[in-house]
Amino acid sequence: MDRLACGRWFGVLVAAGLLVGCGGGSHPTLAPPKDPPASAAEARRFLTQATFGPTDADVALLGTQGYGGWVDYQTSLPAGDTFVGYLDGRQAQFDAYNAGRTTGLLRLGPNQFYEHFYGLAAAGPDLLRQRVAFALSQILVVSMQDAKVASHPRSSASYYDMLRGDAFGSFRKLLEDVTLHPAMGFYLSTFDNRQEDPARGRLPDENYAREVMQLFTIGLYQLNGDGTLKTDAQGAPIPTYSHDDVAGLAKVFTGWGWYSANPTSTTFWKMDGPASETTAMGFYPAYHSVGAKSFLGTTLAATATPDPAGDLKAALDTLANHPNVGPFLATRLIQQLVTSNPTPAYVGRVAAVFNDNGKGARGDLKAVVRALLLDPEARAASPDPGYGKLREPVLRLTAWMRAFGASSQSGYWLVPGLDSPSTGLGQSPLNASSVFNFWRPGYVPPHGELGDAGLLAPEFQGVDEVSVAGYLNFLLGLVANGIGGGSGTLPPTTGADITPAYATELPLADTPSSLVARVADVLTCSAMSATARDQITAAVAARSLPTTGIQADLDKARLDRVKIAVFLTLASPEFLHQR
Repeated sequence: MDRLACGRWFGVLVAAGLLVGCGGGSHPTLAPPKDPPASAAEARRFLTQATFGPTDADVALLGTQGYGGWVDYQTSLPAGDTFVGYLDGRQAQFDAYNAGRTTGLLRLGPNQFYEHFYGLAAAGPDLLRQRVAFALSQILVVSMQDAKVASHPRSSASYYDMLRGDAFGSFRKLLEDVTLHPAMGFYLSTFDNRQEDPARGRLPDENYAREVMQLFTIGLYQLNGDGTLKTDAQGAPIPTYSHDDVAGLAKVFTGWGWYSANPTSTTFWKMDGPASETTAMGFYPAYHSVGAKSFLGTTLAATATPDPAGDLKAALDTLANHPNVGPFLATRLIQQLVTSNPTPAYVGRVAAVFNDNGKGARGDLKAVVRALLLDPEARAASPDPGYGKLREPVLRLTAWMRAFGASSQSGYWLVPGLDSPSTGLGQSPLNASSVFNFWRPGYVPPHGELGDAGLLAPEFQGVDEVSVAGYLNFLLGLVANGIGGGSGTLPPTTGADITPAYATELPLADTPSSLVARVADVLTCSAMSATARDQITAAVAARSLPTTGIQADLDKARLDRVKIAVFLTLASPEFLHQR
């Protein structure tokens, strides 16, 4: 992140003397990382990439297990409590609350998804699985901003459970599970998608056929193995597909409807009980195209008998085996977890593991994640200002929760939607503004040093004057009071539902420099500049401690010092620039 980019984010802090610059320099010579980590700072940096934020306990465990051992341990853990199970439990509570009432009834919605998401992010055991699932949810996008998706919250919950379950499995299986999931059926309109009918001028819906190629598997242009563009004789990029490919593939995705144990023409378009929301869509041959289907060099001949399952297998096999998938997915996952601008060599190494996990298997996501996180480019603490990424808003909140031992007084982690950029974070999980995610992976800020250098900065697409001020205002409330809950929630809470412990920080409050060092270490992986530490230390010291009076006054002053240090560090470029 360059100096102009930092200034764009934090010009509001200049008057307070708290703006600090971003680093410079060149990428160091890559070398294999020391395993276990050579320092607590290196451990925290790894955990920032691989989890929703490091804790002291995580750092200690990583120091014992080492990078490779930690990844192997984490990938061996099963997914924790399901989202569907959580929502069903909340539904039972809502039903009991609603009994006898005619107004003010409670219904499941996105907030119940957020509750379980933040509860697992803050305290779940399967840290890596959860983090990878969140990354996958921003590549294989389904969004509750869509009215049909939002109206079936159990289906959204099931979709996320599916991402968690497939996070370390086969990409081919993940692609099929995504394709057939009812939430995707709602979102990209494969539900009730019928075969072509020339007499009526009806053509199959092309929505999913287009997006599964452009956004989920192969992208717009042919790629070399290291993710760089292939070009023709004139130097122009070569498209991966044409509209004819979209039209041919769209015929494959016809004849799918609601799951039913006893499918009929009615269940094609009408839900058949709760299992329909969470079970793969059913095949309805009567509505499936029997015409010839040509796409990406594969041709399925016209048939007299519809074969939706066979056509789907051929299509997904073609997509999953396309040479673009390895570098395409490697780039997207690296951008999500490590850096917005990976070198071609880094992409190439991870893509090679996608192509062959060393045991002859293609698309082994466990091997891909391991290679991605343990790669020398991921582990090198580069001083290059173009290295790293802007920490996305959800990860800022979870980092605060985990670093300072946040807990939920209700036990339900009552975090509401935080989508508003002026009053919230401008982001809530599984609630992207479009199928392109919250921000485009190829976004380059149009002005300033980042744009001039051609550096990608996807998360900066959500940055403007409103979101900058909104984030700082959000921080003020978060750090001062905690978040969530209130009298209007179930269960109701007195004050904020989620509050931090600050157990390690409060004893350091008498010595501002020690307090600031601790907060900087846990939130920035010890990367805060000396200038910024001095500025924040001065701000903390300006809150004097009473020398006489009651203990409560001294305790409040100490807590105020901790809050000042935490607020200013969360607002600092060193925290927001994940390196």
